[in-house]
Amino acid sequence: MRWRKIIRDSGGKRFLTQRKFHFPEFCFSFAKHLAFLIDYQKVYFVKTIMAQFPLRAVSLAAGLVAVLTFIYDIGYEVDRAFTAHLPLYYFILLNTFIFLNIVKRLTTPRSAARRSQIAVILLFIGGLLYILTSVFSSGRSLEAILMQQLPLLRICVLLFFTIEYSTVIQRFYSSRLQPAFIFAFSFALLIAVGTLLLKLPMATVGSISFADALFMATSAVCVTGLVVADVGQDFTPVGQWVIMLLFQAGGLGMLTLTSFFAYFFKENMSYRESLFVKDFVNSNQFSNIFRLTVNIVALTLTVEIIGALLIYAYIPKDVIPNQSERIFFAIFHAVSAFCNAGFSTLSNSLYEESFRFNYFIHFIIAILFIFGGLGYNIMFNMMDYIREKMLTLIKKHISNEVNYRKRPRVVTLNSKIVIYTTLILMGVGTLFFFFLEYNNVLDEHATLSGKLVTSFFGAVTPRTAGFNTVDTGSLHISTIMIVLLLMWIGAAPASTGGGIKTSTFAIATLNIFSLARGKTSITVGRRVISDYSVRKSAAIISLSFIFIGFGVMLVASFEESGPADFLRIVFECFSAYCTVGLSMGITGSLSDESKLVLVLLMFIGRVGAINLLIGMLRRLETSHIRYPEEDILIN
Repeated sequence: MRWRKIIRDSGGKRFLTQRKFHFPEFCFSFAKHLAFLIDYQKVYFVKTIMAQFPLRAVSLAAGLVAVLTFIYDIGYEVDRAFTAHLPLYYFILLNTFIFLNIVKRLTTPRSAARRSQIAVILLFIGGLLYILTSVFSSGRSLEAILMQQLPLLRICVLLFFTIEYSTVIQRFYSSRLQPAFIFAFSFALLIAVGTLLLKLPMATVGSISFADALFMATSAVCVTGLVVADVGQDFTPVGQWVIMLLFQAGGLGMLTLTSFFAYFFKENMSYRESLFVKDFVNSNQFSNIFRLTVNIVALTLTVEIIGALLIYAYIPKDVIPNQSERIFFAIFHAVSAFCNAGFSTLSNSLYEESFRFNYFIHFIIAILFIFGGLGYNIMFNMMDYIREKMLTLIKKHISNEVNYRKRPRVVTLNSKIVIYTTLILMGVGTLFFFFLEYNNVLDEHATLSGKLVTSFFGAVTPRTAGFNTVDTGSLHISTIMIVLLLMWIGAAPASTGGGIKTSTFAIATLNIFSLARGKTSITVGRRVISDYSVRKSAAIISLSFIFIGFGVMLVASFEESGPADFLRIVFECFSAYCTVGLSMGITGSLSDESKLVLVLLMFIGRVGAINLLIGMLRRLETSHIRYPEEDILIN
């Protein structure tokens, strides 16, 4: 009966009744239906066997065992017996991951399976076959081959855990919590994990206190750059990798990363999930949100790789003779620069004597954190603008297409405001720094080009970058006031930087001129700024002064300081809240209570005071009742 059904579905009766029998077409249709039946029977068999088997629970448990094994491997001094069998444990976990995902693939309906999921499974199978081929071709034992491939096994196991638990975190999207609350909770969770990792014995040269570990983890996740320990001297390579991964995850956003990994194992996302990720990546579009997160991660890695290659090319070999150390130095500083983290493995950052006059590296790092501070929306919009210009040039002037019409208004108003504000702040800041510090900190730079590059770097690094090429404590008081203003303004929205954001400062400034001219609304480029944007910018500015003021008051009360140290405390609190990372040299000498205050300021500044309040307070339902308006006497 089954064969008759296949022949009937394949059109055999129709072919036989026709005058001309199309045998090739019949064979193709017959093979297609036969393959479907075999695949259906296979899936049915697997579903029958695995119906009562807790597949998802076993997969999550295997991922948890994998990451715990990895943490124990890199974080503790293990005995030789465990070290000898460690690659075999990784190999077993890798095979478990492959088996479970193949079973999940077979039990998943065709419409819900992703090609990328199959690609990831094939990637792991390819790694497994590579290891087995090495065993048979070399004649060595499996343990010896696995020991040689231990770094690869570690990466695969860590990727296994990340993929498994990214889909778990996606379930938070279906909850009834506010998106702002989940956004803040993701940063808090990442800080907690980072604190525990930095407390591992193999992460530091000597033990550090819990308060210092919490401070360093918060500074890394919030991409601030304030440190209470020397990254290059007090942390081992394991600790430095942990710090780099923390500010990479903090710069991108934990939920952006989880959405990126979940993209490979989910066919689509629900309406609520799209709303959540749309808020997280600060995007106006609703469709293809998953693809947007993939583009964000791809753009980040591309810029960081290019930056690392350029930094590596200008590292003096006599300063860092070891090639692996030069590679890590380039990667660490490229990621730190693009994420606006401000961390450096050098004790005095780029003011270190061996890098103080390396203007090429200064300029490369400055360009990296400028791009990171612009934001992904601005960068994508600029790429779209360049693509449209090139397409117009090709279609209209080279191909001579008469009916071609270019797209109107490719550059958004948001991009124009952010770019113009950024250029003005960079230009004005560079001029102020050059003239105010010409006979002060710039005096040690002999050439005019060196003074200009240092002035440019000093003007753009307060906008949440955190690197320094001069002694911040030696700056003139007038320059410090300019630096405070630039730190407070910060970078662009939806970027890796902090501060109140350039668009907020621009709207507040435009509102001043609008009120002075007697206008009832802010008009820019034949567009009217919405009243919600104006009110939100005013709220952000007010909250920034409130939190910074409370922070200054608490730190001043915890420290035994006089009036001369008050400016240093104000500078430190501005740097913490605006996630800048610049310091006048008092961070390491602060008490634990003051460090906790700075931790809270860094967290609030990175998450956003408005987002934090929205997550804490219950959003009221929109009311359509309109009450009479009444003016309040102001000034």
